[in-house]
Amino acid sequence: QVQLVESGGGLVQPGGSLRLSCAASGFTFSRYWMYGVRQAPGKGLEWVSGINTGGGSTYYADSVKGRFTISRDNANNTLYLQMNSLKPEDTAVYYCNANPPYDYWGQGTQVTVSS
Repeated sequence: QVQLVESGGGLVQPGGSLRLSCAASGFTFSRYWMYGVRQAPGKGLEWVSGINTGGGSTYYADSVKGRFTISRDNANNTLYLQMNSLKPEDTAVYYCNANPPYDYWGQGTQVTVSS
């Protein structure tokens, strides 16, 4: 059974940091590109970041570049998203996504940035 389980969300003040984790099981994690995607209240899905299978190449949306860092641990089937200098506009449900060839999604974790 394929599972992607996100954790690490919560309430943080502007300027603070959070580290999201995504634990994968039921598929060969190391063969999949991984992505961080978010959905702010009342808005559509927004791609945030991506990382290739080996972890040597990473990509970021302009809105998070320089503040977020994506990484992966293939030995432990886990994706990480380190989020620094958080802003209220980063408030969203954050998802991890694995593809191709199949498209797998986690259940999401809420991140709220507010004073």
